[in-house]
Amino acid sequence: MSTMVTCTNLTKSYGKHDAVSHLAMNLTEKTIYGLLGRNGAGKTTLLNMITGGIFPSYGQIEIAGSRLRIGETPQDVCYIREKNLFFGSAKVMEILQLASVFHKNWDWTFAHELLRTFNLNPNKKIRQLSRGMESLVGNIIGLASRAPLTIYDEPVLGLDVLMRERFYRILLQDEVDHLRNQSHLLTGEREAIEIFINGRQVIYKEAHGKGFLAAVYGPLGDADRQQAHKLGISIEGLPLQKFFSYLIEGGQRIE
Repeated sequence: MSTMVTCTNLTKSYGKHDAVSHLAMNLTEKTIYGLLGRNGAGKTTLLNMITGGIFPSYGQIEIAGSRLRIGETPQDVCYIREKNLFFGSAKVMEILQLASVFHKNWDWTFAHELLRTFNLNPNKKIRQLSRGMESLVGNIIGLASRAPLTIYDEPVLGLDVLMRERFYRILLQDEVDHLRNQSHLLTGEREAIEIFINGRQVIYKEAHGKGFLAAVYGPLGDADRQQAHKLGISIEGLPLQKFFSYLIEGGQRIE
């Protein structure tokens, strides 16, 4: 597959503070990537540089093989920001119609399907929407744009559990089920947990009351579950939100 985004020695400084420092990154097309990090790690700064909103102190960005120069905005990119500045008096449908003008691959059939999926009234005005519903408008724009490069910054902000799961399922399709089936939360005595997780991919672990918990990624067969039962270990599924939270906290890479 072709490379969609290339960052070379990318740095953004504010005074003596580097928000992004000497970043080298290559992202291929038709692939979903996630930026994981704590608040202030530089995620939004990076996204704003990639989309031309701010300029790097030095370094280079290429979008689909074309160098992004100072003052330029990359073509065929859809960037859904954490806070969308929609016109408060405009209706949801009017915002979608406006967005469609800027995206040549806009998919109206999909947009209407998403409105139904998220139970979003197209005739409601933006000012009448909750924070979560406003996020959904942005999410619909990102999905329906069919842009070669679509970027979301905090797309599930304000969403309840149901809508968050629906968004993940649409975005990742069968990958959601794969992540859920491969992610497990173990609780039990520390010694037993340490024995069980030996040789497994552990994304997080900590003391939990008088016991111990660990989050592991990978398949668990019948033999594994029997071993866990003998060791007095409880195995539960790991919700996606908790999975990403543990992944950030533990700093592990999932292959």
